Amino acid sequence: MDKHLRAIGGAEAVLNFEPESSMSVAYHPDFASHDELLLLELDEKFLPDVLCERVSLRGDPDEEAVLCTKSKTYAVKFVGTSNSVFLIPPSKSSPLADSLMDCDEKDTDQPASGSVLKVAAGNLEILEVAPRLDKLKMFLSQNPYTFEEASEMEMTSEIKEGLYTWNDLIGRIQASDVELRLGLEALDAVEINGYWRLVDSKYMDSILTMLLHNAVLNDWPLNALPKNELVNALKSDGFPPVVAGHCLRVYGNKVDAGSDDGSFWKLDERRVCGHFAKQILKAGKMRMEKFMEEWRCKIPHGMQANFDMLEGEVLTERIGLETLVRAFSISSLPSKPAERFSILFTERPKWEWKDLEPYIRDLKVPGLSSEGLLLKYTRRSQPTPNAEPIFSAR
Repeated sequence: MDKHLRAIGGAEAVLNFEPESSMSVAYHPDFASHDELLLLELDEKFLPDVLCERVSLRGDPDEEAVLCTKSKTYAVKFVGTSNSVFLIPPSKSSPLADSLMDCDEKDTDQPASGSVLKVAAGNLEILEVAPRLDKLKMFLSQNPYTFEEASEMEMTSEIKEGLYTWNDLIGRIQASDVELRLGLEALDAVEINGYWRLVDSKYMDSILTMLLHNAVLNDWPLNALPKNELVNALKSDGFPPVVAGHCLRVYGNKVDAGSDDGSFWKLDERRVCGHFAKQILKAGKMRMEKFMEEWRCKIPHGMQANFDMLEGEVLTERIGLETLVRAFSISSLPSKPAERFSILFTERPKWEWKDLEPYIRDLKVPGLSSEGLLLKYTRRSQPTPNAEPIFSAR
């Protein structure tokens, strides 16, 4: 070891410590519990993000903090240790440094020394977890964008109080930027005047109805709707361009590589038909025959109603000789697996796999497969080898 480093001591001496060597330690004048100093154990792959300040801790004060990179979320857990861990600051911050060097900065035979600032009882570890997005839906559901608000020229201060900008959300939602964007897309949220909003369901009903009306009126095929002309037509009907474009994104897909305004869009048959099915079932349970009849009458000309389109959105049950259908949407369920399965088994004590699978397909738990989720939260039974498996609560 370089004698100069040995003389200076501090953190440098620890880093250059050789086997079978010794060093003296002493209390730093500022030695204390220093609760503001915490050790964080990281895999080497995280160091670039941490050193370049591309990570952040997120959540409200009453929540356990999570650490987020650009694309993933990690739980932060404190792990105690039975061994004493000494925190020794760099030598330049140590009061021993000057006393261990002579004024001519010559080599010295003084042993390596370090002044201990804190004794750590453990360290923080991180573990990848699924983003916690349930609160996002709760926030955005507080104040949906309505026809009445769209008719106003400016938002009132009362309306603004219940709204959230992107910066508001990244500070309070426990998810990485990428996961938060995906969560907003899954909720069909749209940014209006700088705030992320859900559009009121009745307002979306009227926008889609007028969109389809304009398509018929102008003889636009539903698989090649001209965005620019359509948005202008809806604007003349009283719908702001931002919600007209949002309606296209919710119920359609871009089908060419042109600019956004000059592009052509195709309505998605599954999404459009699903919209009208949910609209019909708002009244409650219906006989399957009556539902299918009304559904076929509601959907746009040229689209085919297929009951398989509604998996994850409706449930059926047999009462005597009749089959009843009712709304039960996956979008209403929490994202935490324990809470999700609890609600599912409250709704129905026993599930066939074909009915259960659509309601758990989106559950993602790092380190746990779909089979692992089923083993953890369900019991599987099979009356006969050829029978469909039945799942009940564990």
